[in-house]
Amino acid sequence: MWVREVKGECAATPAEVFAVMAEPRTWSEWNEGVADIRISGPFEAGTTAMMIFPDGTELPFHLAWVEEGRGFEDVTPIPDAGVTVRVVHEVAATETGTLITYRCMVDGPTEVAAEVGAGVSADFGDVIAALGTRAERVRG
Repeated sequence: MWVREVKGECAATPAEVFAVMAEPRTWSEWNEGVADIRISGPFEAGTTAMMIFPDGTELPFHLAWVEEGRGFEDVTPIPDAGVTVRVVHEVAATETGTLITYRCMVDGPTEVAAEVGAGVSADFGDVIAALGTRAERVRG
């Protein structure tokens, strides 16, 4: 399994950051790698969704774990590549705000998993920073 973890901090509370995460229809407003999300139900484990990328590519995923104020995990099978991508998005309180952690795990053939994982996680630092900024702005 290929794994990469990226962390960042912001001044918003974990609840404020999670509130931004829990609105997939607005992810495109702070994540440049997402053009749109079509979600089939509430933001909870088991819900399925479709991620639409800026180039028009669509990938179905589902929420495997959701815990209010703590984070969520999405799972995206990519059958053409023979891999499954899992991304855990966690928030934890710090003395000054929130530590945001994105952990990408890719199961599949080693070389393909590494290539897909590197592509998926390449913008994590920027996405975490934008998420934190969005949560800080929402708090007022």
